[in-house]
Amino acid sequence: MKALRSFAVRAALPDELGVLATIALNVRWSWYPPAVDLFRWIDGDAWERAEHDPMKMLGLITHERYEELAEDGPFMSFLAQVEDDLQRYIEEPRWFQSREKSPLKQVGYFSPEFGVSEALPIYSGGLGVLAGDHLKAASDLGVPLVGVGLLYRQGYFRQSLNADGWQQERYPDLDPHAMPLSLMTGIDDAPLKIEVDQAGQRCVAQLWRAQIGRVDLILMDCDVEENSEDERKITDRLYGGGTEHRLRQEILLGIGGVRALEAAGYSPDVFHSNEGHAGFLGLERIRRLVADHGMSFAQAIEAVRAATIFTTHTPVPAGIDVYEAELMEKYFDNYLKECDLTFQELMQLGSATPIPEEGLPDAKFNMAVMGLRLAGRSNAVSKLHGEVSRAIFSGLWPEIPRDEVPIGSITNGVHTSTWLGPEMWELLERRFSPGWTETGSTKWTKIKEVPDAELWRARERARERLVYAVREKKREQLMNRGIPESELGWTDEIFDPTALTIGFARRFAQYKRGTLILSDIERLKRILLSPDRPVQFVIAGKAHPLDDGGKEMIRNLVHFAAGPEVRYRFAFIEDYDMEIARLLCQGADVWLNNPRRPLEACGTSGMKAALNGAINCSVLDGWWDECYDGNNGWAIGTVENYTDPELQDRVEASALYDLLERDIVPRFYDRSEGPVPRRWVERMKSSIGSLGGFVTADRMVRDYTEKLYEPAAEQEQVICADDYARAKALAEWKARLAEAWEGIAIMDVEGDVKAAEVGEDRMVGAVIRLGSLSTDDIAVQLAHGRVGASGEIVDPHLTEMTADHCVDGTCVYRGKFTTADPGLYGFALRVIPSHPDLTNPLDLGLLAWA
Repeated sequence: MKALRSFAVRAALPDELGVLATIALNVRWSWYPPAVDLFRWIDGDAWERAEHDPMKMLGLITHERYEELAEDGPFMSFLAQVEDDLQRYIEEPRWFQSREKSPLKQVGYFSPEFGVSEALPIYSGGLGVLAGDHLKAASDLGVPLVGVGLLYRQGYFRQSLNADGWQQERYPDLDPHAMPLSLMTGIDDAPLKIEVDQAGQRCVAQLWRAQIGRVDLILMDCDVEENSEDERKITDRLYGGGTEHRLRQEILLGIGGVRALEAAGYSPDVFHSNEGHAGFLGLERIRRLVADHGMSFAQAIEAVRAATIFTTHTPVPAGIDVYEAELMEKYFDNYLKECDLTFQELMQLGSATPIPEEGLPDAKFNMAVMGLRLAGRSNAVSKLHGEVSRAIFSGLWPEIPRDEVPIGSITNGVHTSTWLGPEMWELLERRFSPGWTETGSTKWTKIKEVPDAELWRARERARERLVYAVREKKREQLMNRGIPESELGWTDEIFDPTALTIGFARRFAQYKRGTLILSDIERLKRILLSPDRPVQFVIAGKAHPLDDGGKEMIRNLVHFAAGPEVRYRFAFIEDYDMEIARLLCQGADVWLNNPRRPLEACGTSGMKAALNGAINCSVLDGWWDECYDGNNGWAIGTVENYTDPELQDRVEASALYDLLERDIVPRFYDRSEGPVPRRWVERMKSSIGSLGGFVTADRMVRDYTEKLYEPAAEQEQVICADDYARAKALAEWKARLAEAWEGIAIMDVEGDVKAAEVGEDRMVGAVIRLGSLSTDDIAVQLAHGRVGASGEIVDPHLTEMTADHCVDGTCVYRGKFTTADPGLYGFALRVIPSHPDLTNPLDLGLLAWA
């Protein structure tokens, strides 16, 4: 029977305990151990039954228990301490508040998923957990940021395995009233709602707020009475449904997200799109400028670009959302009318190649291309991923050298307090300054001062905790498959709390090569079953519901793990989530990562493990490519590029086995200097000391703030002042420049090419025809440096030349450079656009070479 009307019922708390709801509704409890201790104190069994969700747990507690707690002096004292600390955390000035002249007012951070806590299951994996860590670090640093996402009524799937090891998906319904969420209200306390057009249908979304420390996360939910059944399903599942369903979700996320911020009273001056899923936010902001300020579409683009940041996470073009022209026309017909825009002009925003006015029958709309076109600043998520992204999208700027394609990089980071285990927390808390996880100024090199025995004991305790959890979860998952408890006594003896433990947890996609370790079964068995130097593997991860290849990898691992010889040393843990991720990252001795280079954008799980003393053993891909120094872990293989994937797999599997047999295992079991493995601890300290300050999310968010958010905010203030006067002027200048650029030509170049000594000055002159442009419209750059084997200038130095005199649109430019390196040396000239309001002059893709 379906309810005619429904309403929320919250746990009835005595007045003295009312603050418990405040603490439970702020997800800061998830990374603040005293708050978790508080909830465990109330009822440890209920905490476990509620799956560590305090809002759900509070509804399980009896009134009699609440009355007992209200009379419990020590509990009430502890409750007051936790409340006071939460208020201190929210109110006191942080890192950002010390930046007195920062132009930044607020960032709107859009993402399709947020992995804040398992109590808020609206995430699938790395992208969402990264977004959650971004919000938490912004909160710790006091960066004014508000998150925008979708509230999925079923979230991502829960994983179980059948008797054959094949992944099964189930989608339990989520009750937002039993989650750490507040329904936002407006006039007369009615739920706050926004509307979006979905192919001519009115779609309503109500707004929920999650408090992430000092940061708010606004979530849109279409499961409301005003919507038809189709519209209600828009926010049913994360990454569920087909292409059209995904488009409908992304329209809501981008267009609806901008409207949600306004309805909820937020006014960001910077908009950050975490991947292309939220890219339509730019279209909505453009529409408003056209409708409310009478701007042309081109003028509105310039205003929007100034304050927009786009972050790409994909390492392969196949990972980008792409929509057919027919689908775009169906959903954006009304948008075209509102903006007085042709369909061809809209499609061009998402196309890497020009689309003629009559259109192309196979034209497709690429969300990442639109994201790049509508963002003044774009970045990848590691240095290597920056190189890969510049290669993927170089076609958007065909005249620009690939290494100058305007996509930078800010390497991801992880939130320290979320991922640091209690063993390492206790060890570091005694040595670092108070509040060290929130300040972002910790000197991780202090780890060298920790006695080897103390650090080793912390590692042993964390491993023991993981081993006990593996036994419990393995037993539970086998019972769920129908195996009688009487036949599972052997699970009490699996894994050894003293044995070398290797963790591997990833999404099971083909390029991540989850079964690489199975390449040589007999060799692997010898490593696992060594009588005096045993090794054990804990593996977890999900495959996309439609990825049978990923599911097959999981089945192969499960079949291997079921073997009577190895089941004590090799385990696959079902239903990977943030809780299991913490267990593995905190308890493993070695963190294994073996993607097919260069297809890992970043891969932050190894960062979480490193903070806990695990040592990374990884292919030189993602973040590890820039952080590996030869002493802080192990590199599988080399940076060689392979054209044969099978050969690459064979070579790197062999390299992995060699590392295990010749270095990793002997180093771990080397007790030649006593009970503590000194060489292993030495490498642990090198790992923590060299990586700790870099892999944290506070470093990442500081980088975003200083390199992207604040420059974007400053430019937004300038370009949007006086009713967007400079945005309008910039659009007109770009149109004029594009029309006149063919008239640019470098007519003649003069420069001495005789042999020189290092440090010698050389003069260069050039005659340049500007056509209808002026010297203010262009810049002439003199590039010089050592010349490589292919004739290319290696790491060129750039010097701007100056106009000497001009006659009838032709100018003489002169410049000077100093020879910097011995060997073959050379110089080149180029003309680029120049305008004070350009974020990057190469962004226009216009370039003229001598």
